Amino acid sequence: MFNFFGSDDEEDKTEESEQNSAEVEDDILQEEEDERSLFGRLKDGLKKSRRGFVDKLGSIFTGRSAIDEELYEELEETLIRADVGVQTTMDLISELKDYQKEEEIEEPEELYEVFQDRIREILQGGDDILVPWDGLEVLMVVGVNGSGKTTTIAKLANRYKNKGNEVLLAAGDTFRAGAIEQIETWGRRLGIDVISQQEGADAAAVAYDAVQAARSRETDLLIVDTAGRLHTQKNLMQELEKVRRVIGREAGEENVEVLLVLDATTGQNALHQAEKFDEAVDVDGIALTKLDGTASGGIVVAVRNELGLPIRFIGVGEQAADLQNFDPDSFVEALFTEED
Repeated sequence: MFNFFGSDDEEDKTEESEQNSAEVEDDILQEEEDERSLFGRLKDGLKKSRRGFVDKLGSIFTGRSAIDEELYEELEETLIRADVGVQTTMDLISELKDYQKEEEIEEPEELYEVFQDRIREILQGGDDILVPWDGLEVLMVVGVNGSGKTTTIAKLANRYKNKGNEVLLAAGDTFRAGAIEQIETWGRRLGIDVISQQEGADAAAVAYDAVQAARSRETDLLIVDTAGRLHTQKNLMQELEKVRRVIGREAGEENVEVLLVLDATTGQNALHQAEKFDEAVDVDGIALTKLDGTASGGIVVAVRNELGLPIRFIGVGEQAADLQNFDPDSFVEALFTEED
């Protein structure tokens, strides 16, 4: 398994990827006239997972006439390969066996329905992180370089501005070369002001200035970018904790949310990242990006079940409408619905 915070070479690649964000800028700014519903977008975005992970599940439950130990063994292997995780997989298998015995279920297809219902139950609890609010709400966005953090910030800022909210951005990533300019570029394109200082400045000072500016301007939503952290750079993790303390002190703890952006294509790596960030800043919710780029998709279940962190948003494409509020019922329906 590779280092879950990435090697230096991987970091260089992710920085280059984020700095090339111009490729998706027009998609975010565009007022889309596509007739596809949000559910249609979700279903399209989960196509890889449905054709890989879910098709395999379907063959396990529908390809036999009886429920036997071999079914459970195949299910276990499939779930682990799909990044559901060992602990969550064992929990699911145990629950299915108990339920099957108690309810005297004999048909594999009936057990498959029970399985889907259980996935839906696990995923509950991810209501929109930002509404309703009263006064200033501060969203501190954290995540490693390359996770889609900057693009997620832009999409959220654009979304809430279009809802009529006063939005302000803070360029709190003072560590990575070009990060401040990147946020400022987004600000100009979106018509949203950005609070920033020079590269290498104290990120906590940027956060302080941003909260003061947001209050004086009667801002509804302040979104604070932060540096992509590496676990080997403990000073940066400590800085992240400091930024969180400053925001909480100045804005009021009840008005602060920490959103962790995770790349779904990194699988169990994302779970390890979530553990580290939660230890440092008490993560309130997850934005899981790039679900359209993975054939597994099980990391959604693992994060919710093993860490207890709600999934707030999911990214199933590059356009603005492809960053969706996470709805467990719609997600499970889109994931398990057969192709048209």
